[in-house]
Amino acid sequence: MNEHTLKGDWNQLKGSVKQKWADLTDDDLLHIQGSRDKLVGKVQERYGHSKDEAERRVDEWRRENNY
Repeated sequence: MNEHTLKGDWNQLKGSVKQKWADLTDDDLLHIQGSRDKLVGKVQERYGHSKDEAERRVDEWRRENNY
C-alpha cells in the first residue's frame, strides 16, 4: 500500500490504529490524517520508541492488516 492509499482509507483505518495504539488521542488521529510519517512520529512520541522501532511497529501493523 502506498501513502495515497493509506490517506484515502484513513477513516476506516483509524479504528484499527486506535486499537493498536490506545494512547493516541483523537487529536493525534486528526493530525496524522493517514500519513505514515506522522503516525510513526506520534507512536514514537507517545510510547517512547526510537524512530527505527516506531517505523518497524507501524510497518508491522500495516503488513498484519494489509494496509
